[in-house]
Amino acid sequence: MFNYVIDEELILKPLMPEHARHIFALVERSRERLRQWLPWVDAVTEQDHTLNFIKNAIKQGTDNGAFTAGLWVRGELAGVIGYHQIDWHNRSVGIGYWLGDGYEGKGYMTSACRVLVDYALLEMELQRVEIRCATANVTSRAIPERLGFVLEGVIRQAEKLPDGYVNHAVYGLLRSEWQ
Repeated sequence: MFNYVIDEELILKPLMPEHARHIFALVERSRERLRQWLPWVDAVTEQDHTLNFIKNAIKQGTDNGAFTAGLWVRGELAGVIGYHQIDWHNRSVGIGYWLGDGYEGKGYMTSACRVLVDYALLEMELQRVEIRCATANVTSRAIPERLGFVLEGVIRQAEKLPDGYVNHAVYGLLRSEWQ
């Protein structure tokens, strides 16, 4: 993947090892809010943890074609978005994302998701894109809802977070449904 300019202030850049310090700093600033919804946050206690995440993302891209990108707003890292493991046989993929404190509610992640959905369905010719998020995470759920995804169901106690298990809302979008 190459840098993708969404608009004059928003750019997607593939994660590279030199981004580890930026990701770690953003996690540190956003830790309390992120840990409500992301199980890995408490395990990220040093910059090397984010470097390992980046190396794994790059390896997954090499092995499977998936990619993970930093979402940069006016030159500052605002969050991360990427494809989970691509299921090439069934032509489907999941999208995961998170934003740091101060970047929510501005439409940045919706714009980034739109780019990844476009790429998955139109360029990669996948059949299906899925987004899962905690049912109580209304901010995260608003993104697939804005993009026209269909709420397909709820998986009970799908993920263990620091404060206990959460249910996941499962949203799906088919190529035939994408405008």
